[in-house]
Amino acid sequence: MGLSSYWADDYVKKQRSVENAVKAIKSGHRVFIGSYCGEPQSLVSGLAKASESLNDIEIIRLMSRETTPLTRIADRTLDQSLTIRSIYLGAARSKALAGNKRFYTPVNMAEVPRLFSNRRIHLDVAMIQVSPPDDFGWMSLGVSVDVTLAAALAADFVIAQVNERMPMVLGQSFIHVNDVDIIVEKNEELMTIQLDPPSQKASRIGEHIVRLIEDGSTLQIGLDAASQATSQALSNKNDLGIHSQFLTQDMMHLYSKGVINNRKKGFNDGKMVAGCSVGTEALYEFLHINPAVEFHSFDYVNDIDIISRHNKMISMNVAQQVDLFGQISCDAQESTLFAGVSGISDFVRGANRSKGGKSIIMLNSTIEVEDDHEGGKEIDGEDIDGKDEKKQKQSDNPNKKTKKRVSALVPCLNGLVTIPREDVRYVVTEFGAVNLFGKSTQERTFALISIAHPEFRDELLEQAKDMGMIGKDRTLGESVYGIYPVKLEEIIDINGETITFRPAKPVDERRIQEHFYHMDKQDIISRFFHEKTRFIRNDVEVMSQIDYKRNLTIIALIGEVGFDSVIGVGSYYLEPATNMAEVAFSISKDHQSKGLGRILLRKLAEAARDRGINGLFAVTSSGNKKMMKLFKTLPYKIHSEIDEDMLLSCRFNQPA
Repeated sequence: MGLSSYWADDYVKKQRSVENAVKAIKSGHRVFIGSYCGEPQSLVSGLAKASESLNDIEIIRLMSRETTPLTRIADRTLDQSLTIRSIYLGAARSKALAGNKRFYTPVNMAEVPRLFSNRRIHLDVAMIQVSPPDDFGWMSLGVSVDVTLAAALAADFVIAQVNERMPMVLGQSFIHVNDVDIIVEKNEELMTIQLDPPSQKASRIGEHIVRLIEDGSTLQIGLDAASQATSQALSNKNDLGIHSQFLTQDMMHLYSKGVINNRKKGFNDGKMVAGCSVGTEALYEFLHINPAVEFHSFDYVNDIDIISRHNKMISMNVAQQVDLFGQISCDAQESTLFAGVSGISDFVRGANRSKGGKSIIMLNSTIEVEDDHEGGKEIDGEDIDGKDEKKQKQSDNPNKKTKKRVSALVPCLNGLVTIPREDVRYVVTEFGAVNLFGKSTQERTFALISIAHPEFRDELLEQAKDMGMIGKDRTLGESVYGIYPVKLEEIIDINGETITFRPAKPVDERRIQEHFYHMDKQDIISRFFHEKTRFIRNDVEVMSQIDYKRNLTIIALIGEVGFDSVIGVGSYYLEPATNMAEVAFSISKDHQSKGLGRILLRKLAEAARDRGINGLFAVTSSGNKKMMKLFKTLPYKIHSEIDEDMLLSCRFNQPA
């Protein structure tokens, strides 16, 4: 039996300088480097210097910001000194890194730790960064547990950079001094990332998404601008939880406000669970021995069964392109902080299985590409409200490549498919949100075109017709130019029932038809002035294909988003000659006398007034006391004229 030794004595014996530590790496070795903001920068710098005398070193890493340019060394030596296998292609701030796609290994993140532990990818050396040991010899991997823990436990030889600035994070983040071969004590600032404020587009996407998130939801949030904007818009929510690949600055702020408390997750209650952290020093201080935070390996965090155990699991991930079938491409791009296959598909499927869960794909409706003078639109600074700003100045340098704007919604993806169409639920752009689940190809096509950039909607419609995705006779009507007014959305609890009031969309055509088919006979006569038993598409297109300015329809719905039922419809139609808008209403029989008509009329009046319309009028039967009573709820003088029918009107410049 061998003699045992005290770990603290071994710790001292294992200490080396950076230069001596990297001498353990020999030609032909496969070396794992700790990832994200947990990268051991001093060790990597030492390896870069030593690589001049080494051959055929293979670097395995999850993602790097390239503070030490290993990619350039690989390029300069034609991959003979070292080559790189990146499991997570990062586009962050580095065009060179994003351009070297030959280094990319597409693997679902949950599978990566198992590649190491079962030695399908054998690791000779793992270089990691850890906190100083506690009283029992345990060192924390801190901000980067992800796949680093599995790599460290599977590698033949482990070099650990001990950094006093590395927080000790609770959970499965620990490795013991006995499991490390070389210790390098080197204090240095951890990598930090300060995000820019979200753009107007990202903020609008965030506004749409926040309305889909219920109190008590568990969130997985990415690192892109739209996720950042969504996080910042969650301040009025309650009892949110976190189960996510990344723990971010915005999550910390929401926790400090009490918005995130993890009490209703249904699994790992009371804990924010993640695999790594990307942010600032303040975030890293927040993580240090915080009992509300647990970091785990990605084979746990990204496990579909684990994800699906959470209540109302919401996954939010950014896409590069979406096609009209609903296929998603999330390949790397410079407009997102980090991108790639990563764990998106795991969280999409886990959220879809969760009770009350939702998977949400975020997409900027347009992307910029290098101008090849074939198709696309000139970048002119047009904002999402359709107002042209001063055109972007062209460079005097004739050799400088210009860019054009193209639609991120395309008829059919030509590139890589990250998420197949059958897994896709919600898709959100700055122009709205749609639920594709259970929809036919034609319904999906109309839904997605309705949230495309208005400049490209006509073109997408014609392409969809040519591909047989929608009927040749279908049109978008006035909605081809419409900008969905999300501010008109409102959720109201009426007698214990949650009712959503929102502007109608082209995808609402069928449910509006169903509403009329289920209406009482007498209510049909009051609404249409005659008996009516058929409500063909032409009858309801004028209510769903609207521009939201001259013509507007507000609908009241109950039920799950995407499968909800219309119980009330209120519309106004502008009469240009008088600049007055005619209104019409219908309320399902079992929801009458609950104030729905009053709410619909109020919202129509507010929208019409904001759009510069002079007032409202309605033509109804002389005996329709309900309409008279309804009009009198408005804060304006009501005028009535009776001939064969009754004309009710009000002007917004004549208060009651």
